[in-house]
Amino acid sequence: MAALTCARVDAGGRVCGGEIDEGVCSTCGRPAEAGALAGAVAVAAAATAAPGAAVPTGPWSQAPAPAASPLAAGGWSGATVSRTTGTAARTGAMGHGVGHTRGSRASRRQSRGTTSRRQSLGGGLVSLPPQPSQDPLALVIARPEVSLGKRRCPHCDARVNRVKGFCPQCSEAYDFEPKLKPGDVVAGKYEVKGAIAFGGMGWVYLGWDAVLSRWVVLKGLLNSKDPEAVAAALAERQFLAAVKHGRIVGIYDVVSQNGEAFMVLEYVGGRTVEAIREERGPLPPEEAMAYILGILPAFGYLHAQGFVYCDFKPGNLMIESDDVKLIDMGAVRRVGDPDGAVFGTDGYSAKEASDEPTPVSDLYTVGRTLAVLLMDFLYRVQKDADPATGAVTTTRRMRADYVHALPTPDAEPLLAANDPLYRFLIRATHDDPDQRFQTAEEMEGQLFGILRETVALRSGPRPAESRVFFGDGLVDGGDRAGAAAPLARLLPALRLDTGDPGAADILSLAAVLDPARRIEGLRALARKRPNSAEARLRLAEALIAAGSGDSAIAQLDTALAANAFEWRAYWYAGLVHLAAGRADRAFTAFDRVYFEMPGELAPKLAMAFAAETGGRDADAAALYRRIVATDPSYASACFGLARCEGRAGRRDGAAAALSAVPATHSLSVAARTELAGLLIGAGSAVDEARLVRAAGVIEGIRADTAEMHLLTARLFAAALEAVGRGTAAERRDVELLGRPMTASALRFGAEAAYLQAGRRAASRSEKARLVDLAHAVRPVTLL
Repeated sequence: MAALTCARVDAGGRVCGGEIDEGVCSTCGRPAEAGALAGAVAVAAAATAAPGAAVPTGPWSQAPAPAASPLAAGGWSGATVSRTTGTAARTGAMGHGVGHTRGSRASRRQSRGTTSRRQSLGGGLVSLPPQPSQDPLALVIARPEVSLGKRRCPHCDARVNRVKGFCPQCSEAYDFEPKLKPGDVVAGKYEVKGAIAFGGMGWVYLGWDAVLSRWVVLKGLLNSKDPEAVAAALAERQFLAAVKHGRIVGIYDVVSQNGEAFMVLEYVGGRTVEAIREERGPLPPEEAMAYILGILPAFGYLHAQGFVYCDFKPGNLMIESDDVKLIDMGAVRRVGDPDGAVFGTDGYSAKEASDEPTPVSDLYTVGRTLAVLLMDFLYRVQKDADPATGAVTTTRRMRADYVHALPTPDAEPLLAANDPLYRFLIRATHDDPDQRFQTAEEMEGQLFGILRETVALRSGPRPAESRVFFGDGLVDGGDRAGAAAPLARLLPALRLDTGDPGAADILSLAAVLDPARRIEGLRALARKRPNSAEARLRLAEALIAAGSGDSAIAQLDTALAANAFEWRAYWYAGLVHLAAGRADRAFTAFDRVYFEMPGELAPKLAMAFAAETGGRDADAAALYRRIVATDPSYASACFGLARCEGRAGRRDGAAAALSAVPATHSLSVAARTELAGLLIGAGSAVDEARLVRAAGVIEGIRADTAEMHLLTARLFAAALEAVGRGTAAERRDVELLGRPMTASALRFGAEAAYLQAGRRAASRSEKARLVDLAHAVRPVTLL
């Protein structure tokens, strides 16, 4: 089926062309409008996220990485496995110096990615503060001067004090003065209004295009005598001319003035995230994640075109009205380009990026930027006095211990309260490139899930369908065993990777109902298609269902031998261990999946099952609670939380968990039945409020079964006991299921309910017992 594409035209006259997904453009993120759509070819379907290796993160994790045959022992070992071949050693500083690429970095990680959730800013989950466009002339700096803290020699990176002169360390000339003055006309049509900012490659000026009557930005060079900076600017215009994306600043022209080169860029009338961060301090997690989610499609586009951005940081992310835009394209280069300078910023750039910037090192800068937006950890404030004028300048000095590190949850309350976010940051900024997210789409999918959870914890459930897992397995309304225990069979199933070479055959074998025949068919498929990971994994899945856990582990070890970073093998290994009661091994294997998929609910549910099985109710309850808050349709999480809260004596917490099961869920009756029993079975704690609530729950079930009539009898009996001990008063104005709360009415109600239950009893003996109970509770009467 043909997809629809966005026909929006931006200020530069460019047609967006992004795919419309659920009424929103996947490129520019704006809603589709009537008359603004055109037909296009459909894109590929969603696939599972990239497999990966382990990382020591979070409150329950260990220091993991795949080793030889690790699954039978629980899925983790102490050794670290590299996913990289031929990685060059890092040479050259990133912040203000330059390095050179020695070759393209190869990765053994077989990334499948996930379908992008490119929607409007925040994905409809977050209401962001408005950022009105500014008067362009208000941005002009009256007396442009580079602050003392930013004055570094462009040749050797030494600190210098003067605005212009010769470096005392390398003796090379430097000049930080603006080269353009207000009123200058560049290329005969760009009238300079003044300097508006100083960036990593020099001054940036506001200009007016007299021909097209529009505001523009002219970007100069740090030093006209720096040949690498000149070459970088000229090359930028040459190979970036084809870059056209709604969330990337447009490049209009490259011009010269008095021997200096300037790029003419689209004017974006907003504020940088850096300016917002400096004004307000650390941003709320929802807001920061929304900004990062908004810009990730731009990175996906650049990477698909063969480019790396290299120098992403808060100052290069602009917020304009209700959208975001990537600005300052001065450091962009082609992937694998062996020539040219590599520009980056200390504290944001990955260690290996000075030698070989890749899309993965780009995503490292995205993770670091998110961390800086969320927390105060990277800089300390320092004041410097200008020796010539005595003026005091307040600057930020980077903390050396955090150049490539993050705060721990013990030191940062935000991370302690949001473990999935911490896991995301740890993976995004890991020292080993192969441990990181491999594509912008994969990163975006997981961050969107974490945003969804974060918003849900504050404002109510935000259910959404996973692109990697199916839903909760507790769906049969009569599955009382599933509601009573954390069983492996209830965990969500993995979706099929439709891009796998064996996918079509696996779908055909799904129609084979006989387990033995299906297993043999999958064995044959694994032999026929040795490059099909799905064939081996689905064979293991079938063996698990047949109760052959050891054979399944052998198949999973084979899958890991072919791809040491196949995280799905750990998922299936966790199922084997959980079914066998090996709770610790199951938890470790599922924790490995959690590292790869911090934005998914399924790994958290699996870890909760393993924790509860191992008697760690506090850990299990914390995980269950997060799942229930995000998507209460995971009924197994609701029942699991109720079990943990009940064992801890927190009846109100257990009642809240059972109440969370949606009324439309097939387990709704079972949940409300258990809830009513919980409310009336609280012993001396039963009071009028609990009784009235229990009666409302029972009335809402409306089931004419022996169980419900017996529950009704228990309600009246519990009310009678509460009245007798004084925790509830006899009141004719308060009714339970249509009967006033008096001793006589309650006895008659209990009698009637026991008799109704007896009529529906399954055996004569049970019927006789219920009739005896009815006679025993009946009030004494004359007739």
